[in-house]
Amino acid sequence: MLRIVPRNIFILFIIAYRKIISPMYGPVCKYYPSCSEYCQNSIANNGVFLGAAYTFMRLVRCNPWSKGGVDMPRVSTKYRVNKFGFASRKNV
Repeated sequence: MLRIVPRNIFILFIIAYRKIISPMYGPVCKYYPSCSEYCQNSIANNGVFLGAAYTFMRLVRCNPWSKGGVDMPRVSTKYRVNKFGFASRKNV
């Protein structure tokens, strides 16, 4: 339970960004999923620190010389993303 709370706090900020700020820019990301969606899924599946590290590496790859494409985040076997976008434990 305690491992899910920090994830969901960060995910709440990402969801707010995606609802408020992201629509102002429109669909400009050359990767699928978008960087904010990648960050949300990465933090939900891998935790705040590891998810932030994966997201940082994704942002470094996003430059004018990259071709883009499909770049899915690593998926955890312990956690899943529920229909609201928050992390929850998988039922074993």
